[in-house]
Amino acid sequence: MAIDFEIPEEAREVRERVRQFVQDECIPAEEQLNERPYKEVLGELRKKARAQGLWCPFIPPEHGGMGLGPLANALVQMELGESYLGALAMNTQGPDDATMLTLLVHGTDYQKEKFLKPLLNGEKRICYSMTEKAAGADATGMQTAAVRDGDNWVLNGEKWFSSAASVADIAVVMAKTDPDAARHNRYSTFIVELPNPGYDIKRDIKTMALEGPYSHVLGGGHSEVLIKDLVVPDANLLGGQGNGFSMGQHRLAYGRLRHGMHNIAMAQRALDMAVKHVTNRETFGKRLADRQGIQWMLADCAEQIYISRLMLLHIAYKAENEMDLRQENSIAKVYLANMVHKVVDTAIQLHGALGYSQDTPLARWYTHIRSQRLVDGPDEVHRWTTGRNVVRAFERDGTTANATGGELFG
Repeated sequence: MAIDFEIPEEAREVRERVRQFVQDECIPAEEQLNERPYKEVLGELRKKARAQGLWCPFIPPEHGGMGLGPLANALVQMELGESYLGALAMNTQGPDDATMLTLLVHGTDYQKEKFLKPLLNGEKRICYSMTEKAAGADATGMQTAAVRDGDNWVLNGEKWFSSAASVADIAVVMAKTDPDAARHNRYSTFIVELPNPGYDIKRDIKTMALEGPYSHVLGGGHSEVLIKDLVVPDANLLGGQGNGFSMGQHRLAYGRLRHGMHNIAMAQRALDMAVKHVTNRETFGKRLADRQGIQWMLADCAEQIYISRLMLLHIAYKAENEMDLRQENSIAKVYLANMVHKVVDTAIQLHGALGYSQDTPLARWYTHIRSQRLVDGPDEVHRWTTGRNVVRAFERDGTTANATGGELFG
């Protein structure tokens, strides 16, 4: 019996439509941002996307989306990531996408109508305020507190690196509501309408990433937020008291995969650019592409992209079948973050001084993707988790196979 790697026809068809849309519309639109207002360019892209039925890929049709399962959505995201306007054009950009899923699963009817509906329509954006300076990668170390006051909650604390807060109309804020509960049951999540005087964005934190005129509008930056006497109605408590941590981990799990999907797309575009350059460039009477050393560099990139695709497709398979994918998620998160860094770095090297300049997108990508080894859990935390699971598998089964893909479909 053969293992079936056949992609269902309907998934293949939607991938082709998205691929064409990205190549024909999104990538050319990137150049238009130098001459036309951002909202105008994005508005036109979104109008075209919706006209083609390309909107909110993973959202059920009854909520206005395409209703794609994990496999088809992975294929779509791997195309969208070739352009930084791709996900925005189809209203599947982070951090909004994962928070839409949280609201869809855990929101009350009131919350879905008031907060989720405008997000799905592309009328508003949302951010997720969890990370704090004092806690870092340890989400259970958060100090922002929420105290019940009649029909309201009053929040106080600070948040760090709240991505897209400066362009958000809504914030989802995690705060400690049950300090004496078990460690993972102390936190709850609140929906906050912005702007709000109790949610004070102190600044967008400067990073090593190269910035253009629309950087903060497109990605929303990473904000430092002071939360002071922030009053939130109890009706805006999301998912029930004490469930903030578990919801947050579920949300981050999708975010890690989405980053990985987009990383594969970016790596593919970078490799395509590199090969185009070396096939057109001659030195000392010979094409760069015909030199063995160059071919070895390209081979390394092809190997890493191939492994990355297989990782994500296997995880998509497990998600389709509602199987536990936490170990694979951590492994893939680390591998894909390092893969895209390596491929883009190689593409820069093969472009020479041109790659180091800002005449191609490679230098900008390089400064942005360094964050991939930090966001949604730094490499070290995921490697620690992965390694711990390897030990546990051996102690339980007498072999590490179940923690290393030994039972791929079991």
